[in-house]
Amino acid sequence: MSSVSANARTMDGIYRHQRHIYDLTRRYYLLGRNDLIAALQPPSGGTVLEIGSGTARNLVLTAERYRDAHIFGIDISAEMLKSAEATISKNRLDGRVTLAQADATRFDPRDLFGVENFDRVFFSYSLSMIPGWEAALHQAVQVVAPGGELHVVDFGQQTALPGWFGRGLKAWLARFHVSPRANLRQAMTAIAADHGAELRFSTLYRDYANIACIRMPQGQSSV
Repeated sequence: MSSVSANARTMDGIYRHQRHIYDLTRRYYLLGRNDLIAALQPPSGGTVLEIGSGTARNLVLTAERYRDAHIFGIDISAEMLKSAEATISKNRLDGRVTLAQADATRFDPRDLFGVENFDRVFFSYSLSMIPGWEAALHQAVQVVAPGGELHVVDFGQQTALPGWFGRGLKAWLARFHVSPRANLRQAMTAIAADHGAELRFSTLYRDYANIACIRMPQGQSSV
C-alpha cells in the first residue's frame, strides 16, 4: 500500500512482538476456527479468501484440507504478514497460498490477486478487531462469487456463561483492541436480505462464539 493507515499502525504495534507467540497463546480460546474450515467445502479448483489472515494458521490448514483449492489471504498488519510468509514457506505452500496487505473495508481483489471473486470468503476472529467491521462485511460479500459463501466465526456475548466470565473476557480482550460484536447477527441478517441470500447463524459453547454463513444465490453477482 502507498500509505499506512492509523489502524495498520495500531495493529503493527500490537503484533510486532506478539506475532511470535500468537498461535501458541490463542489456540485455547479462539474456538470454532476448525469448525469453520471444515464447513468451507469449496468446489474443486475453487478459490478461498481469508480476510484478516494473521499468522496464516488458518490458511495453512485450509490449504492442507482442500488440496486443489487456490488460497488467498489479506491482512492490514505488515508485521503479521511477516509471520504469515514464514509460516507458508515453512509448510512449502508458496505456490498455493498468496498474501497481500490490504484494508478489509476497501480492497480490490483484481488489483491484489488478479481474481474477480472467490468461492469462499471467511473471517476468523478478525471482525472483532476491525473498527469498521460492518463495512468489512459489506466489502466481503461484494467479492463472493455467485453461489459462493461468506463464513464468519468470532466471539459471542457469553450470555449463557457466568457473568464474571463474560466481563473478565471482554476486559481482557479490550487490552488487545478486540471487541465482540453484539449485533453481528443483525448485520449479517440485513446483508443476506439485501442480496437475496441464505443465512445460517448459530452459537457455540454457550454463546462463547458465533459461527455463521451467508450463501449467495446462484447466477447472481453480489456486485
